[in-house]
Amino acid sequence: MKKLLVIAVFALSPMAFSVSAAMSTHMENTLVAVCKAGASNSLYKFRDTMKSYRINKQRIFPRLVCNGESFHQFALSHGADKTAGKISPYIRGTVTIKDIAMTYSSDEIMAVNY
Repeated sequence: MKKLLVIAVFALSPMAFSVSAAMSTHMENTLVAVCKAGASNSLYKFRDTMKSYRINKQRIFPRLVCNGESFHQFALSHGADKTAGKISPYIRGTVTIKDIAMTYSSDEIMAVNY
């Protein structure tokens, strides 16, 4: 009997660890509500959702993905330019430096992205 119990514990232990790694339903519902509020283009609804769920903007917005897009891109693709403008300070940017002194030619167009 003891041997059967040990075998059952070892057989079921991987399932217990995989379940604990999943997102809780409360957190999933919270993030879905934030995505819906972001797509609505209503700053009142967006602020109310952020305040009611106590969302930390610096931690959430660089990492939040809604329907496979970053939150900023998700808001823009749904026409929510007011919401996208509100969260744009929290989006991480990228900076590239290219040495144009070595590659410059007179007929080449130089473009700057920032």
